[in-house]
Amino acid sequence: MSEEFDLSQFEVSMVIRQTTIEDIEPMLAMQRLCFPGMDPWKVEQLRSHLSIFPEGQLVAELDGIIIGSCSSLIINFDEYDDRHSWSDVTDDGYITNHNPEGYNMYGIEVMVHPEYRRMKVGQRLYEARKEIARQFNLKSIIIGGRIPNYHKHSKEMLPREYVDAVSRHKIYDPVLTFQIMNGFTLMRINPNYLPDDTASGKYATLMEWNNVDYKPMSKRHFKTSYPVRICVVQYMMRAIESFDDLANQCEYFVDVASDAHSDFVVFPEIFTTQLMSFLNEPSPSRAIRRLTEYTPQYIELFTDLAVRYNVNIIGGSHFVKEENDEIYNIAYLFRRDGSIEKQYKMHITPNERKWWGISAGDSVRVFDTDCGKIAIQICYDIEFPEVARIATDMGANIIFVPFCTEDRQGFLRVKYCAQARAVENQIYTVISGTVGNLPQTENMDIQYAQSGIYAPSDFEFARDGIVGETSLNLEMVLIGDVDLEILRRQRQDGTVKQLKDRRHDIYRIEYKKG
Repeated sequence: MSEEFDLSQFEVSMVIRQTTIEDIEPMLAMQRLCFPGMDPWKVEQLRSHLSIFPEGQLVAELDGIIIGSCSSLIINFDEYDDRHSWSDVTDDGYITNHNPEGYNMYGIEVMVHPEYRRMKVGQRLYEARKEIARQFNLKSIIIGGRIPNYHKHSKEMLPREYVDAVSRHKIYDPVLTFQIMNGFTLMRINPNYLPDDTASGKYATLMEWNNVDYKPMSKRHFKTSYPVRICVVQYMMRAIESFDDLANQCEYFVDVASDAHSDFVVFPEIFTTQLMSFLNEPSPSRAIRRLTEYTPQYIELFTDLAVRYNVNIIGGSHFVKEENDEIYNIAYLFRRDGSIEKQYKMHITPNERKWWGISAGDSVRVFDTDCGKIAIQICYDIEFPEVARIATDMGANIIFVPFCTEDRQGFLRVKYCAQARAVENQIYTVISGTVGNLPQTENMDIQYAQSGIYAPSDFEFARDGIVGETSLNLEMVLIGDVDLEILRRQRQDGTVKQLKDRRHDIYRIEYKKG
């Protein structure tokens, strides 16, 4: 018997997979070939797609070569004007209006490399997109399709007449014919959809594919509100004699938050330095290193409190020594399901360097919670607007700001910047500070704070953009509700729309850790 014939030398690999950062350059090159004369994607737009809705971004790959791609987002289509443009529905191509709770997938581009057409690449991408719609239990896929052959008939036909002729297979259009063959039906024709699409006369056919497997879910019913209750702790720094004393104070506040049915309870920055009051270590740098020895107890305490009292805890921040022997200022998120996340302070104040030798973190993180996406920015970090903008673009609706300041000037820097971030990013910000005194504790002897919850400034939000504030320099809690549904609606259709109205054509923020 002859040896078995080796088939591997004839095999090829065709896959549809999720887009990665490494695919961006070949995608841009392919787009210039697919749509000559039209403006291609910007790198930052494609990066935004991957950051906001990675599951909706797909490429077709043949033997390691990118030969096709498609991009999508999720929206509630009923919230958009009947005559919307591509720019309206994609937030100028950045999809920051993506709504994970939406009903409809909106396809914003499909392209296939000219040398690889007639291989059903587009059909494979469409089928993959339909599978995503089923996976996310979406009612339908909607697309604004080009009619690139219309310019050949525009002198003798209206767009409606042209579309009707294509639908009855009297005229061939490479895009519209393909969409009809893939199960999409015509909803209407939109003018001025893509200003640079001269071949289509700037028109687009709005097409829809209905997901017959869609199952209505109660959580997807129209929301009049999406309240999130926040308990802000304004924590009194006083001398204590043991870790148990600190634990008892913390449990008291968590109990108060839980009794009020809070979703989050927020503690201030480095409030655990209260432990230094009984360490009897005169050297600040040595005292901080001794403080880090309490990290396991601190984490164990707040993990237990979050689960036992059923509340998400922003555990202020704590100095932590890591394997490289560097000390970091870290804020922890203790979720009520027992999971833990952490955010390193990125901007270190001169005092932190001088007295304690604190090292800086280098990444902006956004965390999923059972009340949406949140970010944590520790004190000085909120004074850098780029950081809040990056977190907002990553999906954050609330930024929690644990802070610790010793005088009115330092406190006002935190407060004013938190209010500015709320306005310019259309988000909620929450600041929580320490008050009181720690005599004989170097660099932590005095505190000054007024904690608060801040909103954007528009009609549907709290007057003056202040949900609530504590009394100045008194130990107390502030409990307030923020509404994520109002936030979402105002981002879409507020008096001003700072996120939608950004001039991406003349400036941008590049997050190098992306």
